[in-house]
Amino acid sequence: MPPVAAGAVALAAVLDVAVAEPPRRVHPVAFLGRLVAPFDRQWRHPLAVGALVALVVPGVAALVAGGVTGLAAVAHPLAGGLVAGLILFSATSRRMLLDVAREVVGESATDPPAARTALGALAGRDASDLSPAHVRSAAVESAAENLADGLVGPLLAFALLAPVSLPLAAAGAAWVKAVNTVDSMLGYREKPVGGVGARLDDVVMWAPARLSALLIAVAAGRPGALRTGRRWSGRPSSPNSGAPMATLASAIDVRLAKPGGYVLNPDASLPTVERANRGADVVGVASGLAFVAAGVVAWL
Repeated sequence: MPPVAAGAVALAAVLDVAVAEPPRRVHPVAFLGRLVAPFDRQWRHPLAVGALVALVVPGVAALVAGGVTGLAAVAHPLAGGLVAGLILFSATSRRMLLDVAREVVGESATDPPAARTALGALAGRDASDLSPAHVRSAAVESAAENLADGLVGPLLAFALLAPVSLPLAAAGAAWVKAVNTVDSMLGYREKPVGGVGARLDDVVMWAPARLSALLIAVAAGRPGALRTGRRWSGRPSSPNSGAPMATLASAIDVRLAKPGGYVLNPDASLPTVERANRGADVVGVASGLAFVAAGVVAWL
C-alpha cells in the first residue's frame, strides 16, 4: 500500500497544478461551509454549541472521507488510492491561493481599488484604507499563512497516517481541513461560538505552522531566516501564523505589517511588487517541497 499512498499524494499535486480547485458546486469544503454557516449566530450557550460544532463537523468529515476511501480500497487498492488522492486534493489548496496572491500584487501597482477588493479572498481584514504597499504585505502574509493552513496541515496528517491505513490517512486530511474550516468561519473574538474551534485549530496547526516556516527557509535558500524570524513570530495574536510569516519576512527581507496589529521585520521596507512576487515564488517552491516530503513519508 505505500506506493498507492504516495501515488495519492502525487495525484493531489497534479490536480492542483492542472485545475487548482474542484468545482464549487461539488467542493467538499464548500459543503462544510454550508454545514457550519447556520451556527454563525448568537446562542444562549455559545460555548456548548461551539464545542459541538468543533467536534461533530470534523468528525463527520473524517468518517465520510475514511469510509469512502475504505469502500473503494475493498473494491481495488488502486481505486482506494484514486479516492484518497481526490480527497487530499479537495483538502488542500495551493495554486488558487498563489494565483490570487499574485493577482493582488499585480493590481496593487496598476489598480489599487481592484487589489483591495481581490484581497478579500485571501485576508480577513478591512482593506479599504490600505496603501498599495500594505495590500502587498497582506498578500504575502496570507500566502505564508495559507501554506500551513491550506496545504501543510492536511498533507502532514495524510503522510503520518498513510503507513497505518489509507482510509485513516484520508480521514486525517479531511479532519484537519474541517477543523480549519470551522475556525476560519467562526473563530473570531467577536463570535463566542467559535472559541472552542479556534483553540482546537491552534493545537492542530502548531506543528504544520512551524514545518511551513522550515520549508520557507529551505525554499528561499535562507536557512538563517528560520532563526531570525523567531524574533517577531510572537507578535501576531495567533500562536501559529507568525512562524511562517516572520520567516518569509526575513527570507525575502521585507517588512510585513498589519496596521494596528503587528509589524514583522520592522527595519526593512514594505514589499515592492518585485519583492512580493518573490515571496509568492518562495511559498510556491515550499509547497512543492511539502508535496514531495509528504509523498516520501507516505511511502515509508
